Amino acid sequence: MIEADDDSDTSPHDLEMGSDVEYSNINLSLAAQLTGTAHSFTQMQGDLDRQRLLGDRPRMIYESVLDDGLEGIEHQERYERLLRRAKTEDLSEVSGIGCLYQSGVDRLGRPVVVFCGKWFPAHNLDLEKALLYLIYLLDPIVKGDYVIAYFHTLTSSNNYPSLQWLKDVYSILPYKYKKNLKAFYIVHPTFWTKMMTWWFTTFMAPAIKTKVHSLPGVEHLYSAIAKDQLEIPAYITEYDMATNGIHYFQPITNTSSPAS
Repeated sequence: MIEADDDSDTSPHDLEMGSDVEYSNINLSLAAQLTGTAHSFTQMQGDLDRQRLLGDRPRMIYESVLDDGLEGIEHQERYERLLRRAKTEDLSEVSGIGCLYQSGVDRLGRPVVVFCGKWFPAHNLDLEKALLYLIYLLDPIVKGDYVIAYFHTLTSSNNYPSLQWLKDVYSILPYKYKKNLKAFYIVHPTFWTKMMTWWFTTFMAPAIKTKVHSLPGVEHLYSAIAKDQLEIPAYITEYDMATNGIHYFQPITNTSSPAS
């Protein structure tokens, strides 16, 4: 008897081979998944490590900004308290000396504040009241541009305030004092003023370094400030003439200030 042929084209050998291929595919798929999982875990671990390293940065930055903001508020409140005191307390002890006052405007219409060093008794004066008077005089002026003319003429060590006091004053005054100051003239400078200026503008106030100008005589001011706008004590002009002579400098009388 002849048996009927099996319709199936698959031989036992083929079945065996198919099983091997399928098993290999499963192994490859499983290996790929394991590799992907390991990669994901490694990446996640790296992210966690990175977060540990950098996780405090946003908080630190936030705290820094917050601290700066609080410090700025405290600084402003302190100044406001001093301003209220300056407007209510008796400051005649300082104002009567006449060492600090406004004298006209420069050629660009900016108020000129004059400070006479010889008349400032740094060691025989209540320096807190001196600060209050400074605030009282300058607060309405510094809302806009202004200039300062400091006359170091015939000063002595008795007229020099301590460096610490100068630093305190600078730190107390708000930003508008520095921003709106357009020129700081030092007339009749000495080695002391040059050293102090260098130190102060290098370590304390580099932003105003280009605004500071040392002038050997009063007439050098006239290119920036008209003579009739500058009221100064007689001892300054007498010393200037004795030291530099008469008409030793011809100012440029245009509307362009060298320190504008």
